[in-house]
Order: sequence, then C-alpha cells, then structure tokens
Amino acid sequence: MGKNQGIFDAPKELGWGKTIVLGIQHVFAMFGATVLVPLLTGLSVQVTLICAGLGTLLFHLIAKGKVPAFLGSSFAFLAGYFTITAFDFGKFETMSTAEKLQYAGGGVIVAGLVYLLMALLVTVVGIKRVLRFVPPIVTGPIIILIGLNLAGTAVESASENWLLAFIAIATIVVCNIWGKGMIKIIPILMGVVVSYVVAVLTKQVDFAEIASAQIVGLPPFQLAKFDASAIIIMAPIALATMMEHIGDIAAISATVGKNFIEDPGLNRTLLGDGLATSLAGLVGGPANTTYGENTGVLALTKVYDPRVIRIAAGFAILLSFSPMFDAVVRTIPNAIIGGVSFVLYGMISAVGVRNVVENQIDLTKTRNLLIAAVVLVSGLGFSSHPLSFTIGEATLEFGGLACAAIFGILLNAILPGKDDAAKALPEMELGYELPADSKNKNREK
Repeated sequence: MGKNQGIFDAPKELGWGKTIVLGIQHVFAMFGATVLVPLLTGLSVQVTLICAGLGTLLFHLIAKGKVPAFLGSSFAFLAGYFTITAFDFGKFETMSTAEKLQYAGGGVIVAGLVYLLMALLVTVVGIKRVLRFVPPIVTGPIIILIGLNLAGTAVESASENWLLAFIAIATIVVCNIWGKGMIKIIPILMGVVVSYVVAVLTKQVDFAEIASAQIVGLPPFQLAKFDASAIIIMAPIALATMMEHIGDIAAISATVGKNFIEDPGLNRTLLGDGLATSLAGLVGGPANTTYGENTGVLALTKVYDPRVIRIAAGFAILLSFSPMFDAVVRTIPNAIIGGVSFVLYGMISAVGVRNVVENQIDLTKTRNLLIAAVVLVSGLGFSSHPLSFTIGEATLEFGGLACAAIFGILLNAILPGKDDAAKALPEMELGYELPADSKNKNREK
C-alpha cells in the first residue's frame, strides 16, 4: 500500500477485496443502533435499513462525495414517536399504532425540511449568525431532555428480565472501556449479541416467526400522513439534531484532517441530512442522522475513502430485502432492548451536558440559568400535561420538547446578553479555527 492513511483511492491501494471488507465493518458499526430504533418504535427493520442506505448515498451525492459519513437511525426522535403513538384524542382515539406511525412519518418529513431551511439560511447569512438563535444554552438542555423523557421506557422494558438487561449493559460497558480494535467500536452490537446468545441458551427466544418468513421480499413501505399535532411534536427535535449534525461533521473533519464545514460546506451536509430524513419519513422509516460509530471506525482504520462508506450503504440496502432477516432481529427479547436503551438514553442526556460544557456556557449567569431552567421544566412538565388547542375541528397538542424549544428560543431572543452565550461553532472538536465566514462559502465577515 502506497499510503497508510487519508482519503486515497482505496480500491487501487488496497484492492477491492479489502475495500469491501472495510465497508462490511462499517455495516457492523452502525447496525446495532440503527435496527434498535425500529425495534423500539414498531417501524420496519427492512424499511429502516433501506432508508439508511439510500439516505447515505443521497447525502454523499449532495456533499459532492467528499464526506465519509454514514447516516443511520436517529435516537433523538424516539420521544416524538412514543408521544405520537400514545395520542388518544380526536381521530387518534380509535387509530391503530401502525397508522399513528404514518402520522409520525409526516412529522419527520417536516423535521427534515427544517434542515433545508437551516441550510438556506447558512448559505445566505453565514453559520455564525444563524446559530446565534439556537445556541448551546438552548440545544444542550433540549438534548438532555430527549434522554430523560425516554428513561421510563428503558426501565420498563428491562424490567421484563433484569438478568438479560444486566448482561447487555455489562457487555456494552466492558467492550467500550476495555475492548480492543473493532470490539471497542461496536459495543452496542456486542451487547445485543452476547445477551441474545444467553437468551437462546436459556430458551427465551421464539423462532416461530423466522420459520414462516420469506428469505427475499420487498420492504413494507408505509406512506406518511400529516397532522398538525404530530408535526408540532417532531419538527422542534430538528433543532437538537442539527446541532448534533454540526458536531458530527466537525468530528469527521478532525478525524480526516479536512474542514468539511468549509468544503463541501455545512449548507450541503445539512441539505443532505435533511433530505435523507424527509425521504425516510415519507416511506415509513425513522429519521436519519450522521453516525458517530462510523467516525470511530474511520479513526480506527485510517482509511477515509468515502467509497468505503458507500459500499456499507449498499450492504444495508441488500439486507433490507430480506423479511427473514427482519424476523431474526425481531426475536430479540424486550429486556435486551431495555438494557441497551438503558445505556443509550443516558448517553443522549450526557451528550447534552457535554454540549453545554464544551461550549463553556456559564451557568452562574442568571440569563443562562433562566433559559436552562425553563427549557428543562417545560420539557418534563409538558410531556405529562401537554398544551392542547382546538381550532375548528382540529386539535393541536404541544408536548414537552415542542414547548421546551419554543420557550428556549424565545427567551434566548428576548433576554439581554445573547451574543455572550452563542458559542455555537465546534472549533475545539475540529482542532483548528474555522475561517471567517463569507456568504458564498458559509463564512461570515
């Protein structure tokens, strides 16, 4: 091999055999987290995988094929799915969970369009000016809330069999802390596999559904439906996931040694992520997001050729055409899902805390403390007692995350000292300073 790292021609330097193996490795890295979302929500594993694969390819097309990022299922939207499937008012009162998920898909489409709006604003006015309206003092607590709102479901599922849940948790911790090489990169998958083996050995897995499943079949697509209440639940979550997107692109930039926020530009990466999310929502898949797990694989292998990621996307698409594979995944006991979720949901909240800490938000300042307090109380309080409004025959319901986002943005805009809290660019993660913006290249003078 002529080079040992960087964005080189992987097939030419490594050969197609090794390049394909590297792509499969990326599939393993994303797999555990990506399929966990449909298992938790009731969405199709097949549709989830094809949306991840096609979404990744669409992202690469829009980002000029330069960014080695994989798009998988977003955990941030789980609270929105759970809220919508629990709707029991108006037309939702007698509606099946499957149909409610279609309305959740409509909300995901709109959330993806929020990305497009942000991409347009970044192009027109520059990233720094845009992010002043949604600084870390707003997005950090919202991310914390996403994890906290999900905590109850993790405990509920884990309580079905605490032994399996504990094995899953322990495996994830051991692999993440003491694991070497690829094992350290795929702790979620290892947690599922090890606890699943225990479940099989103790005869806690029912294989009847696998026996009746076809080996090959089309993914069961479900077209989205639209309702204002579902949109109000889902759309504000994009504020948090866009900040996650910026952090992920910064992390990939630091790993690769290229500033992807400048070239191909944050406007293009946001556009790609947003369109991939809307596409997924349209056909019954979960919202997409850039995956940190695959960034870890990049750091491990030192091979940054985006074509390796596109090979992984191709394998995800192939797996999506197997109902039997879907059936195998669905035999995983709820307790195992609960154990894995126990860790993941806590990590979502921890990421929110990290977002506040890394951006050096001073919580001794009354302004910042007030915003954080209102966001947190709104997010938790209105989740249990949502605000409802009836307009004509339509009922609108504002849940915890929607209220938290609205009140946080309003307080940030109204209270003095706004610029003092708007450290929204992840320069520390990049390892170098971003250039001053100009309108044409996402840079602000």
